[in-house]
Amino acid sequence: MKIVVVGGSGRIGEKLVYNLRQDDYKVLEASPSFGVNTITQQGLDAALAGADVVVDVTQSPSLDGPPALEFFDTSGKNLLAAAKAAGVRHHVVLSIVGTERLQASGYFQAKKLQEDLARDSGLPFSILRSTQFFEFISGLVQDGTGRDVVISPARVQPIAAEDVAETLADIALSAPLNGMVEVAGPDRFQLDEVAREVLTAYEDPRQVTPDCGARYFGALLGDTSLLPQDVPLIAETRFHDWLSASLQASPIVQKRRQG
Repeated sequence: MKIVVVGGSGRIGEKLVYNLRQDDYKVLEASPSFGVNTITQQGLDAALAGADVVVDVTQSPSLDGPPALEFFDTSGKNLLAAAKAAGVRHHVVLSIVGTERLQASGYFQAKKLQEDLARDSGLPFSILRSTQFFEFISGLVQDGTGRDVVISPARVQPIAAEDVAETLADIALSAPLNGMVEVAGPDRFQLDEVAREVLTAYEDPRQVTPDCGARYFGALLGDTSLLPQDVPLIAETRFHDWLSASLQASPIVQKRRQG
């Protein structure tokens, strides 16, 4: 079985490739850094030749609406056309929990377009919608430049990126769902609660200000906008365990902020 991971050099792609190779599957990383570009189509047909499964974990270079829409439209159409020509038997897409509820955001419109292209392609497919990664939320909080972190108090059920990669591997190796499944972490929090935990762990003196009007990729969040709706797959890694392991893996950097 040949599995092509498109976006194989990204956060999830690298983990997915590693996991599959540990089980001795033939895996090809496909990304511009490996000479495969879904926008220009450079190397795409050659990469997919003989492929049984394609896993799309691509990410738009820009999270703004119009560029993201253009990226996922072009990338998705090119990838699916090449997959059909190669006789791929299972097309897997990684998406985001809440996509259909956040269509006021151009980025989530782009993710829904990516899903719809897979659904309408005629190829056997599976869509995995994941909740927010621990790594994404932590990075979002730490990268802020304001004196305070203003963030929505919407509820979340975040997940470790490693658990997402493991779930994707299971789906890629199973029969196509021809539908969608959600995956989430084991615990629910409020976004501002997670932000406060991250700042405390990294000894960041900023304060967290919960604001129901704070936008998320341009969309306003309701209390349950980011929560899975159906019966999701539940990952094992707990947020506090992940945060503790992250602190041990890298030294705390005290950010100096001028008042």
